[in-house]
Amino acid sequence: MNWGKVAALALLGSTIAAGAGMWYAQEYLYYDPIDPNGPDAAIAVTTPAGERPLTLTGFEGIDADSSPLRWRACATVDAVPADALPFDDATPLNAPGWFACFDAARIGGDLESGAARAVLSVSEIRPDVDRVLAVYPDGRVYGWHQYNDKTPERGVMD
Repeated sequence: MNWGKVAALALLGSTIAAGAGMWYAQEYLYYDPIDPNGPDAAIAVTTPAGERPLTLTGFEGIDADSSPLRWRACATVDAVPADALPFDDATPLNAPGWFACFDAARIGGDLESGAARAVLSVSEIRPDVDRVLAVYPDGRVYGWHQYNDKTPERGVMD
């Protein structure tokens, strides 16, 4: 074997290792499950009168400190107030493949077809980020964080 082949194999091996590391980081490394009995498992909706907490069952959630957009949740709720503020242009973001309860493509399709409605959970949960919920008539609720454009002159990053 000559040194050219050794160099090519080393380059190929390091490329594969870097790709595997990037995939692992995006899928697993930064995500932490949310304790269903902890304070991070509380979900509210915004109404004209203010935020109203929801009574949840079967809560599953994940979050990460690395991005304000990594929060995802799935639950069932007894009732969502009829006057919950609607959220225009709701776009569910993909969750890691192992978080099986959250299917962004299905939720997005249901929002478009009217099978679910999008409501504002918490405005400005972090700067320029809102918490959004997709609410189904049978009580299923799916949540995610989404950038808003309330202060476009600031841009996304300060």
